[in-house]
Formats: sequence, structure tokens, C-alpha cells
Amino acid sequence: MAELYADIIVDISHEKLDRPFQYRVPPRLADKLEVGMCVSVPFGNGNKQIKGYVVGLSETVNFDPARIKDITGLLQKGPGSEDKMIELAAWIRKNYGSTMIQALKTVLPARKSVKKLEHRRIERLMNKEEILSLLGECERKKQTAKAKLLRELLEQEVLPYEWITGKLGVSAATVNSLVKAGALRVAVMESFRNPVNLSGTEGAGTNTGDTLAAKALSFDQAYIVDEILEEYDAGKRGTYLIHGITGSGKTEVYIRLIEEVVSRGRQAIVLIPEIALTYQTLLRFYKRFGERVSVMNSTLSPGEKYDQCERAKAGEIDVIIGPRSALFTPFPDIGLIVMDEEHEGSYKSESTPKYHAREVAGEVARLHNASLVLGSATPSLESYYRADTGAYRMFVLRERLTGGSLPQVHTVDLREELKSGNRSIFSRKLQELLADRLEKGQQSMLFLNRRGYAGFISCRSCGLVMKCPHCDVSLSEHKGGRLVCHYCGYTESMPKLCPKCGSKYISGFRAGTQQIEDKLKEMFPGVRTLRMDADTTRTKDSYEQILAAFSNGEADVLIGTQMIVKGHDFPKVTLVGVLAADLSLSVGDYRAGERTFQLLTQAVGRAGRGELPGEAVIQTYQPEHYAVVHAANQDYESFYQEEILYREMLSYPPAAHMLAVQIFAKEEERGKCLAKRLADMVKSMEAAGQAADRITVMGPTAAAIGKVNDIFRFVFYIKHTKYDKLVEIKDLLEDVLKVWAPRQESVQFDFDPVNTL
Repeated sequence: MAELYADIIVDISHEKLDRPFQYRVPPRLADKLEVGMCVSVPFGNGNKQIKGYVVGLSETVNFDPARIKDITGLLQKGPGSEDKMIELAAWIRKNYGSTMIQALKTVLPARKSVKKLEHRRIERLMNKEEILSLLGECERKKQTAKAKLLRELLEQEVLPYEWITGKLGVSAATVNSLVKAGALRVAVMESFRNPVNLSGTEGAGTNTGDTLAAKALSFDQAYIVDEILEEYDAGKRGTYLIHGITGSGKTEVYIRLIEEVVSRGRQAIVLIPEIALTYQTLLRFYKRFGERVSVMNSTLSPGEKYDQCERAKAGEIDVIIGPRSALFTPFPDIGLIVMDEEHEGSYKSESTPKYHAREVAGEVARLHNASLVLGSATPSLESYYRADTGAYRMFVLRERLTGGSLPQVHTVDLREELKSGNRSIFSRKLQELLADRLEKGQQSMLFLNRRGYAGFISCRSCGLVMKCPHCDVSLSEHKGGRLVCHYCGYTESMPKLCPKCGSKYISGFRAGTQQIEDKLKEMFPGVRTLRMDADTTRTKDSYEQILAAFSNGEADVLIGTQMIVKGHDFPKVTLVGVLAADLSLSVGDYRAGERTFQLLTQAVGRAGRGELPGEAVIQTYQPEHYAVVHAANQDYESFYQEEILYREMLSYPPAAHMLAVQIFAKEEERGKCLAKRLADMVKSMEAAGQAADRITVMGPTAAAIGKVNDIFRFVFYIKHTKYDKLVEIKDLLEDVLKVWAPRQESVQFDFDPVNTL
């Protein structure tokens, strides 16, 4: 039997995690050792026994075998956050396909050498009589700066250094001269950086004893809190889905649950999409938890990120709020994880390891014996499917507590608009309602559904969308008049006339927020507009500034892409116009219907949230599509029943699981060849499988974007009902790639991808 060697990380606090040490695995441990396990190893010249973690196993030795030491033995993992992080990294590596080093770099907090924040202050050393004597001497010598500082020291024994050199205008040299005279000393105080700076906000307390009183819960809210806490206190840790319509009070439920868990001595993580982490959101939590709450997101400096991890470990904070990376905050004893807007695609990592925060949150909850609460007005099909099949417990909130009622929705058939001679992006109904709102001084929002903008082809006359006959997703327009399916590679030529009705109005959609703003101003001279898209939100704080200006009534109409429909509450908005529902509906992706329903439901939900009733207009070429029909009715359950039937028929998640295998190559032919070899290997397994355990392989084909930075990209998809089977296939392909050892190509794995690759 060949000898086995282990790569061991011996100091995970070190900044560079790509320096494992190799040890020999003794025969007694060969059948027991796995990646992620904690071991004792001899280290250094003195062979001091230290703790290490296994990050790789191999029969290949990288050093002189005579110099390699043996692993001493296995260690039991302790209750500390460090051991849990290593175990989590091993789980991510196994379930998502990456190296252990990549997984460790994902889960471990920022470890860069960052100095603590230093605060200096001046402390008086002399008594008042001595200070008065020295003051008199300075006045006689006309040393005005010294005299100014000494007068302040007569009043206060301690003064902030920055205040003295800033507001008081005393130089550092003057301070040093009084230090030498023995009158004072400069003390340096170290502290952690705190990115939450809301202490000056009215109503925001500075500590947990000074926080805002809890709101009274409705009957339905109280029922949810009581049921979850009853199971929690009985020792049952579950996953819960709160399906609540927009404005139904989900956040208040989260806060009450967090308060209860914190009162039991444990910590909580609140995950929200990055774009939803607004000042108002943070303020709401700050008013309830004071300085015991902090934030973790991409706007923080490395020093701030590091300090939040240190504050969490030191017990200075109880609650962390942030996007998916906040999951890896090293709290010692997590009791609750909340994942708001759980349907959002930003919870899926697009870099290796390509984990989904929902699944990782479940594993973090398991490691800490914590509960997981998911919330959304439009739950992901994965979560609703699990609730429907009993894996999650679901609660429903059907009433708006923020005031107002669901808006009246008008669905406009753009095919009929075209037939009647209206070729404008604005339907006649929308024009009529916009004019009415401007006359009444009420606000409107225009949402351009640009998701999936890249090149689907449709007929404006009959509404036909060119689709792949094999995958039931739309074909994408490519150069040279080719229409391509990015799942299986099917190709056909671009038709000159619509195959269904013979119309010449068959083409791709072309419109942008700038053009819409120009048309609106042309139609309604003097209208005040604000635009929110990728171009207008590039600078820091621009996102907040636009929302604040609109909230303050500085514009009549807010025009934007999907970022304007993400949970914002504008009581003065009484009209929402969805200008192009079909853009997301027709993108070449099996999730297109789900995404469209979610976007339309969220968009429509922005209207009528105050005292005035709201209306919404959905403009579409496919008014009969079930995603449009059910979004107009705000009917999630009916949408789910139709969508899950489609997923079951074609074996798409969540009815089955899908693994995308991505190949990246410097040379196109080499990449194409490697993709085919790997796909053929899996297809041979498909042919050999039993009917009840059948693997389905689609592709290989060029990726949706075939080349980026001169790197060619290919992909093929594997479908199976069991996730573990796909993990098994991933492991097999990883082993094969070790043998083949391609030098100019790389391979990545993406389980249940949320975007077309």
C-alpha cells in the first residue's frame, strides 16, 4: 500500500494560507483521516506538539521523504469558533468543489496585519496649585499656547488630544514641552473600529439600556414568534420560512426573535442583500440593540472588517448585519440566523467556491445548534418546495401593517398597442395615469426590467419568443445572425419574418433608462425626474442620495432598473409602471419565470404603501403568461403550482439538482477538447445507469459569454435527483483532472447555478 501524505495548516491566523506543511500519515490513521480534521503534529526544531488542520491528502510527496515527520494523532475539535470554521470550510469544499485553501480563505475572517485604532488623550499630572504656578510663569513669559492649555487643564483633568491640537489650536511641540515639564502626559488608548456611527441620531441609544421600546406585535406576528421560541426552548432547532407580503412586518418578527435569543446569552446573524443595507435598515436595528449591533459589508475597510471579527470574538457585539459574507463572523455561540429576502440571487457566490448562503447558513446553524429563519414576499422555489414537502416549517403573513392595501393592477398587451398605432414605450393607460398623478402632485415609479437584456428575440406583433426545442429556454442572439441555446448548444439562423405570424416586427429589444427619461420629459414638459441605474450609482453614497431625494419629494418620477424595487417604502408613491416585463421573462434561463414573477411582485408592491390607494401598470407582449398573470394578482401559491410542474417535467431545481461544469482555456480548441472529454466521461455513466437513477447530461457548449479577457469558456450541465450523486461525480472529475493535469485549462463546479453560465 502506497504511503499517504497530508497537507497541514498549522497557523490559520496567518495572513498567507497558501503555505501548508506536509506530514506523513501513519498506517494506523490512514483509514480515519479526512480533510478538515484536527490533528497534533511535531513542529520546528524542538518538535513541539501543536494543533493543525488537514487541508489535503495525497500519495505524492513534495519533499525529501527522510525529512518528513509523522502526524502524532487525531484531536477532538473543541467548542471554539476556530474549529467550527475549519469544519465549515471542509463542508464547503466537499459540497461545492474547491480546494481546502479556497474554502478556508472564504470562511476565515480578514487576517491582515491591522493596527488597532488609537485614541490619544492628555492627562494632568500636577495638582491645581502646581498648574496655577506654572500658568503664572507662562503668562509672564508670554507663552500664550502653553497658558491656553494649562487653563483648560485647570477645568478638566483629561482632554482629547485631537481636540487640543484641532479646536484649541495648540501644537504638538507645545504639548511635548509641558510633558517634559511634568505637567501632563499623553496616554494612548487602543480600541476597535466601529463602522456603525449613528449615535447622534435622534432616538438611537448609545447602549442596550438606552434603546427604543419594542413595537406591539399583531396576532399573526406574535404567533410566529411564540411558535419558534417554544420549539427553541424545547431544544428543537429548525429552519423556518416566513412568507409575508410586502409591508407585512417581517422585520419586526426578526427583531423580536433576535432580542429573545440575545437575552438567552447567544448571538445572531442577519443576512440581507447588499443593496438593501441602507441607512434606514441599520438604524432600525440600532435603535433596538444600540452599540451591541454592527455591520459587515463591502464598504468597510480591511481594518474595520478585522475589528468587527475581533469585537465578535471578544463579546462586544451580539448582532451582525450584512450580506452573505457576514455568515462567517466568528461568534462563539450563534443562536439564530435570519436571512431576509432569501430569494435574492446575490446570496449565491459567483467565485470559487460557488456556495449558496442559504445552504451554508443551514450548516452554520447545525454546527452552532442554532435556528435558521428565512423570509421573503416571493420565496425562492427551493425554499417553498422544502416548506411544501415538510423540510421547513412555513408561516404566512397576509396583511400589510405599514398602511395601505395592495394596488390595483392593469396588465397592458403591447401587441394591441402596436396594432392601434401606438409604438411608444409608454402605453396609453400608463400615459393617462402618469398625467393624473402629476396633476394631483403624487409620485410615480417607472421600472425598466432590464434583467436578461442581452439579446433574446421576440415578435412585437404576436409576442412569439424564439426558444430552444430541447431546453424550453429562449435562444440568445449572437453575431452573424445566429440564435444559440446556452444549455445544450442548439443553433439556428435568425429569421427575417416571424415564424408564427409572418410579421416583420421580429427583433431584439432596445431601450434604456436614459431614453425613457428623455421620452418622459418630452411627453410631460417640466416633470421632475430622478434616474437610478448603473450609471447614476457609481459614486459612493449616490444610491442613498437618490433615494433620500425622492423620499423628500424632490422628484415626481423615479426611473430605474431592478434596484428601485428592492424593499423601499415610499408612502407618496401611488403609481408604478413596469415598462418591459418580457425582458426577464424571455432570458435564456430556466429560472426566467420565477425571476419575472419576483420582480413584478416586488415592483407592484411599491405602490399604495401609504394612506392613498395605489395602481400599477404591467406592460407586456405576453399578458397570458402565468408569471405575469399571477404577479398581477399577487398570487404566489398559484404561480408556484404552475412553475413547479414545469421544473418537475424538465428535471430542473428544486425538483432535481443540476451541476454546471465550467472549463476555462487560453486556447479555444484545447478548451473544447477538455470539455468534450469530461462530458463524454459523464455520459458513459449516464448510459450505464439504471432508469431510476439516470444521469442527464446537456452540452458541452460555449458559455453564454464565450470569451473574457482572452480566456475561452465552455460549459456542460449534469442533472440528477440526488445532490449527493452530483457531489460524487464532481469528486470523480476532480480525481481525473489530477491525473490529466491540464496546464493551460482550469475547471470550476457550480451546483444548482442561479444564472446562465
